Amino acid sequence: MTEGGGGVTIAKSRPEYYMYEARKQLGKPLKVLDGAGEQMSFYGRTLAWIPKTLVHYTREVMRLLAEVAFGSGGLAVIGGTIGVMVLMSGFTGVVVGLQGYAALDQIGSQALTGFLSAYVNTREVAPLVAGLALSATVGCGFTAQLGAMRISEEIDALETMAVPSIPFLVSTRVIAGFIAVIPLYVLGLLSAYLASRVVTTVFNGQSGGSYDHYFNLFLPPADVLWSFGKVLVFAFVIILVHCYYGYYASGGPAGVGVAVGHAVRAALVLIAVLDFFLGLAIWGTTTTVRVGG
Repeated sequence: MTEGGGGVTIAKSRPEYYMYEARKQLGKPLKVLDGAGEQMSFYGRTLAWIPKTLVHYTREVMRLLAEVAFGSGGLAVIGGTIGVMVLMSGFTGVVVGLQGYAALDQIGSQALTGFLSAYVNTREVAPLVAGLALSATVGCGFTAQLGAMRISEEIDALETMAVPSIPFLVSTRVIAGFIAVIPLYVLGLLSAYLASRVVTTVFNGQSGGSYDHYFNLFLPPADVLWSFGKVLVFAFVIILVHCYYGYYASGGPAGVGVAVGHAVRAALVLIAVLDFFLGLAIWGTTTTVRVGG
């Protein structure tokens, strides 16, 4: 027995009840697949519009490029994404130097701290920190901007004026973020290298010549290029995910916050998953560094 509208009790046979529950349960995975298909369609349209976006919306791309690099509002106080990237990478470089020296000192191999900095910072720490910094600054900003525009019906107004919203709002942000991440990552990687060197040579007293010898010996150019490749993939995925959740935000102002939360969770999980598969594909079966043998 189930209660219908107006307090009227409607009898439902047991087979009908089981069929209703079965359809309800089967609908959940189908809903997930439907959402995944919607995301793939959004990403495909965004990428398809990129060539025309470069031609028709160059000024908007340049404006967003400056906003990504130097920030706006409160983020501009610390230099935008540049400040966040440099600070986060620098402090993680300090941790690599401190912990690496302490661990190697226990086995009498503290001279290899330079190798650890070149190996760990380049392959894992710096790319992951860059991805987190991009998601926390650029990604969240894009989600909030697009979400606010969706809630205030600005996106609908653009469509009404015959301005395609995806290239103007999404493709431009993908291009700007993809271009900006290259110099941003250069600064972040250099700050990680410098922080590890300073904490090892100044605070732990290791000679600069010894540190530089092992650092340069175990830092092949190929590793640096692959590191940049990882960050470019991270940036591409992060911006697409954040723009998707902002573009389809709903539920008023509170819905913008919900969209930002969903985007951050999805981006962080994707960064970890992509880092695993990219690391496995790049260095899983071959190596550019040999410590011995």
